[in-house]
Amino acid sequence: MKYGFVKAAAAAPKIRVADPKYNAGEIIRLMKEMWARGARIIVFPELCITGYTCSDLFRQELLLTEAKNALSAVVKASAGMDGLFFVGLPMEMKGKLYNVAAAYSDGRLLGLVPKTHIPNYSEFYEQRHFTAGPEKCVEVEWLSGEKVPFGTDQLFSCADMPRLEVAAEICEDVWAPNPPGVRHAMQGATVIVNLSASDEITGKDSYRRELVRSQSGRLVCGYIYASAGEGESSTDLVFGGHHLICENGSLLRESRRFENETIYADLDIERLAGERRHYTTYQVSTDVEQYVRTSYAMAAHDAPFDRFVDRAPFVPGHAEERQKRCEEIFAIQSLGLKKRMEHTNCKSAVIGISGGLDSTLALLVAAKAADRLGLDRSCITAVTMPCFGTTDRTYHNACELTRRLGANLREVDIREAVNIHFRDIGHDDSIHDVTYENSQARERTQILMDIANQTGGMVIGTGDMSELALGWATYNGDHMSMYGVNVSVPKTLVHHLVRYYADTCGDESLTGVLLDILDTPVSPELLPPENGTISQKTEDLVGPYELHDFFLYYMLRFGFAPDKIYYLARQAFAGEYADDVILKWLKTFVRRFFAQQFKRSCLPDGPKVGTVAVSPRGDLRMPSDACARVWLDNLENLEAQEVSLDE
Repeated sequence: MKYGFVKAAAAAPKIRVADPKYNAGEIIRLMKEMWARGARIIVFPELCITGYTCSDLFRQELLLTEAKNALSAVVKASAGMDGLFFVGLPMEMKGKLYNVAAAYSDGRLLGLVPKTHIPNYSEFYEQRHFTAGPEKCVEVEWLSGEKVPFGTDQLFSCADMPRLEVAAEICEDVWAPNPPGVRHAMQGATVIVNLSASDEITGKDSYRRELVRSQSGRLVCGYIYASAGEGESSTDLVFGGHHLICENGSLLRESRRFENETIYADLDIERLAGERRHYTTYQVSTDVEQYVRTSYAMAAHDAPFDRFVDRAPFVPGHAEERQKRCEEIFAIQSLGLKKRMEHTNCKSAVIGISGGLDSTLALLVAAKAADRLGLDRSCITAVTMPCFGTTDRTYHNACELTRRLGANLREVDIREAVNIHFRDIGHDDSIHDVTYENSQARERTQILMDIANQTGGMVIGTGDMSELALGWATYNGDHMSMYGVNVSVPKTLVHHLVRYYADTCGDESLTGVLLDILDTPVSPELLPPENGTISQKTEDLVGPYELHDFFLYYMLRFGFAPDKIYYLARQAFAGEYADDVILKWLKTFVRRFFAQQFKRSCLPDGPKVGTVAVSPRGDLRMPSDACARVWLDNLENLEAQEVSLDE
């Protein structure tokens, strides 16, 4: 697949206990099915060839011989199939029996990985039959006389995707205090597979899910967990076929239990490698001599994309989680402002209120900060400054919102002051250019700063992170404040924060005002209205904020190249935006992001609320004169490839 993705799959065939030949047939059938579906890392459960529940039948020489023959048939059947496959079976080595994961590819057995931690408690009696495997690999002879590595410390390295290195552990290994997977990851494994036979008892699925998910997060890896299912003996236990595919703490896919369901997911190996580089505390081992690395091939191929790509990565998809996130962000913003007001002995908070989303959120945060300080909300001075582009709708909402929140409302009409300024600098007011617009923004900031001096207060910034990423702010205008409460809140999240307040404030009149603000087009209102309505819509000029927030997230959070961001955006916004529209606005984003860094390099203080921020003192230390050529070339090459494909 492209852009660092590899498709993983986990399955449990409906086996017959102690019938290796039959089980091999089912494994081969599923193996071919999954490979045809595009899977290139395929994992079957622990002791899948014989069945986990053979008990004392594991002492039978005939069963062990048939298991080796069955493995030989499975490996042979993989000829012509690139990628990496894992299946479990019992195997005797030098008079001891081991619970083994066999790794194979394209008709070749690559290695045998034994289980390290052998349970012997509750319903598990594995020590009755199996011996813990050695860490250090030794060579053992396979059926055809060829030799393969046997031992825990093995990595299977993809020749065609150098960052894809896979290691194996078996069931109990991940439940132990020091799983072998930790060692594997420190040696460079970006994917860990677990061949398991975990029986079902009440509540165990929740623990299992959290264990696998958290292990993938702690090790910054992909984790494929395949567990035994229907077909195992039900003498004392039932196995649910609970498969899990996780990546860096996120659950990508989970099977329905008791259905022997096959699951697929696309692991992002490039993302995992980038995350490991990002976390400076992620340790790697320099002791590489003990590990055996075996190479396998995986040719480029097209396959269905089995990964959910959230079109709003800053906004939780579930209502309960979204409400919790909004509550938390309001707490961070208001506590940050509270601390700054306390430290400066500030007597008032001064906010330019426009009737738009950003200034509304800033005013709501200021109200919460005043409440935390035990101050009357009249300490907040909300200043409305109507000018050439102000509409009745936004003016009314700004005034009504301020009254409903109990803040002090002050109106300063700036038309005359701006016209005087135009005369002073010799600007024709009929020319509605950047000077016409920015003169209004800077006049407003001057007024706010002076009112803050009058009231012994500070100016609270209203601009959000999306605007700062695009440079959609007037330098030394709305770009400037004494504390920016929205500085790390993306536009798509601003909407939900205001909606959360509207839903939870308990004031029907205030809710009505907030809902109308939410329904108002995003605009700086710097150009005259048309027929009384907003004529200047931001998203018509710079593009949809939902696209820009998507671009921003993947560029800053993971450092993805534009072509990969475009690929992901096509998955996320399929049916909503045409490919050429996505590409157009992605180019706009890249150009503006690089060109406008100078505005972000001198940002006022403000609280970080999420994993992405543009503060020059924290997350984004970027030169203001960095060149965008490499990123734009990446998009131009992509566009050229698409044109050639169309031809």
